[in-house]
Amino acid sequence: QVQLAESGGGLVQAGGSLRLSCVASGRTLSSYLMAWFRQAPGKEREFVAATGRTADSTYYADSVKGRFTISRDGAKNTVYLQMDSLKPEGTAVYYCAARSRVSLVRSTSGFDYWGQGTQVTVST
Repeated sequence: QVQLAESGGGLVQAGGSLRLSCVASGRTLSSYLMAWFRQAPGKEREFVAATGRTADSTYYADSVKGRFTISRDGAKNTVYLQMDSLKPEGTAVYYCAARSRVSLVRSTSGFDYWGQGTQVTVST
């Protein structure tokens, strides 16, 4: 069993930056595919970014490519999402997720564990 806890959300102006953290407990994350999703009001939860077992195994939604960076710290059992050049359409609840199989999927149904989410609000 894996427990995930996100933090780092908040209110930021358009063009600003935030770094989200996802701390895991219960299991080491090294064997999991880790991802970030987001859900805006009235919309479905969507894939943002994922990272596999190695540092060069990263994947991004086209909408965030070049602005967001996903990374993991094995020693801290933590996954991060650095978000730069934020846009108002980035306003959403951001969720951390873990998948026990490291093959990449971008659908919510492919993930086994979820955090409670952290709110990100980008103002104009």
